[in-house]
Amino acid sequence: MVDVTQRTTQFAKMPVEERKTAPSLAEILELEKQVWTALVEGNASADRALLSADFLGVYPTGFANRDDHVGQFADAPTMARYELSETKLRVLTADIVLLSYRADYQRPGSDAWEAMLISSLWERRHNVWVNSFSQDTPLEAQ
Repeated sequence: MVDVTQRTTQFAKMPVEERKTAPSLAEILELEKQVWTALVEGNASADRALLSADFLGVYPTGFANRDDHVGQFADAPTMARYELSETKLRVLTADIVLLSYRADYQRPGSDAWEAMLISSLWERRHNVWVNSFSQDTPLEAQ
């Protein structure tokens, strides 16, 4: 039987693993902007690289997986311009964060601006940040 003193000493001798730090709002916002830029550029491969294989989107049109999200680029870009504001980052763990924000955007060929509130869950998996969940809530025109 090992006494408490011996266990404490053994624990103290164990190598200390480097602790991961949570990302900043600016870091996660930059990743989110890469998703939006892919929508503007019609860059399906960039979009796919930013989404996890098990991505789930919850949209006014229903649920979507990664292939559904990337599939919207089949014909052309889905956005012409965008602006993100009212950004908030909720750190759940050092490897999981929730970004919430307002997106104002124009679709290709339209002069009208639309707006929605978005929450995106970003996870660090194998040292790479991926978007695993997104929910869009359209705002009524004011």
